[in-house]
Amino acid sequence: MKALVIGGGGREHALAWKLKKSPSVEHVWCAPGNDGIAQDAECLHVRPGDTAGILALAQKIRPDIAVIGPEDPLVLGLSDDLSANGFRVVGPSRAAARLEGSKVFAKQFMERNGIPTGRIYGIYDDLTKAEKALETIPLPVVVKADGPCAGKGVLVTGSLLEAQHFVRRLMAQQEFGAAGGTVLFEEALEGKELSFIVLSDGKDLMPMVPARDHKRVFDGDQGPNTGGMGAYSAHGMVSAALETEILEKVVRPTLGGIAQEGSPFVGFLYSGLMLTQKGPKVLEYNCRMGDPECQAIVARMDFDFGEALQAAAEGRIKDFPARWSPAASVCVVLTSGGYPGPYQTGKRISGLREAEKDGDVVVFHSATRTADGGFVTAGGRVLGVTAAGGDLRSAAARAYAAAGRIHFDGMHYRKDIA
Repeated sequence: MKALVIGGGGREHALAWKLKKSPSVEHVWCAPGNDGIAQDAECLHVRPGDTAGILALAQKIRPDIAVIGPEDPLVLGLSDDLSANGFRVVGPSRAAARLEGSKVFAKQFMERNGIPTGRIYGIYDDLTKAEKALETIPLPVVVKADGPCAGKGVLVTGSLLEAQHFVRRLMAQQEFGAAGGTVLFEEALEGKELSFIVLSDGKDLMPMVPARDHKRVFDGDQGPNTGGMGAYSAHGMVSAALETEILEKVVRPTLGGIAQEGSPFVGFLYSGLMLTQKGPKVLEYNCRMGDPECQAIVARMDFDFGEALQAAAEGRIKDFPARWSPAASVCVVLTSGGYPGPYQTGKRISGLREAEKDGDVVVFHSATRTADGGFVTAGGRVLGVTAAGGDLRSAAARAYAAAGRIHFDGMHYRKDIA
């Protein structure tokens, strides 16, 4: 079959790379892709948010399956447009994507469906009322922008001044546009975070192997939140009992609840969890693969990914024979200096071939372009150096050895992933 991947970051490179390796897939397109992704897919330069343009592209190339990577086109209803025109799509409808598109909707959805999560302290669309409310709310507190902000619209803090400053950035300075027009204050949960992703066909599901992301920019989980500085996955991260608890208390009630509300969920449902002393609780939902969790997860897939996507789109994921490598995987994200704040682009990248001389290493391109016969940086998160190994220690050692062979001016990465 012929597959279309929609998006142009590291997650989409991982999806395209895995589809290219699938025996059932003869051709992979990526829209818009990037110059690094062009090594594994034919890139077609249509923006993911241009839903009319993507539909016109699909009508021209006629893919057998389309998988939507980022959240924006899902929130805009691209899946609905493609499905209505007869295309098989892996990606939830606009209505189902509200689980990610609106933090307020997601929180209220969890409450009415009995899904464990932190307490709501308040929802505000007025800056003055929000700032005054913060003075009465117990600290630490979680402050969330209602809309999607590329992973940067959440603050967890024990400082009243920091919380108020963040609210002003969202509501007064409109740092993330309309996404920050409404803010949500909620209880800060304690425990260890876990990314639990499943592939759903609207009725049944196939769990992905669990992964753990590192959001903060600096070692030791210090500094501001980012889109993700690295991730890892390993056999035994989650016990059979805990996986059953997550499926029965979180995932199935979520899929069942959104279906009862008239929006069956077809695609990747990502439950960002905090493993508290009282059990797993939901921090947030994403309606697609995480980035960089996707990179770590595809490295452990031991099945035909194209067939899995087709099974999900056709409503028969329950019978798909998923197999996973027992090896561990680690993805280390290399970023431009200054990220997630201001940064420069156009920095020449060296060492990419040397980094991939280890057959267990793949370098996924998040934001690169070609110039003068080589690659240069083109964004904040530039590369995802991903390695497999017999255990986490060996996978991390391979990833860091490969990262050490790559260089561009200002390059930054965490040294404590996994």
